[in-house]
Amino acid sequence: QVQLVESGGGLVQAGGSLRLSCAASGRTFSSYGVGWFRQAPGRERDTVAAITWSGDSTYYAGSVKGRFTISRDNAKNTVYLQMNSLKPEDTAVYYCAASARDSSWPPRDYWGQGTQVTVSS
Repeated sequence: QVQLVESGGGLVQAGGSLRLSCAASGRTFSSYGVGWFRQAPGRERDTVAAITWSGDSTYYAGSVKGRFTISRDNAKNTVYLQMNSLKPEDTAVYYCAASARDSSWPPRDYWGQGTQVTVSS
């Protein structure tokens, strides 16, 4: 089992950048695929990006492709989401989730508590 903690959210102006972190406990985090999701008020939770356990494959939602980058540092048990050129419509609570060996895709078996991202116009 793995426990996840997100950080890095906050308030930023449109066009700005934020980097979210998803820190995991457990020695075997390197064998977990990880995804980032977001949920705006009154809307469903959507997949934003995901990375396989090996790090050799990534997925991006069309709305963030070219602006967001997912990466992982297994030595630090952390997955990052670099968000550039932020737009007001990116405002949401962002969650990370993990699944062992990409058993679910996008990964969704273990969840963090979420971090709020607010983009002002």
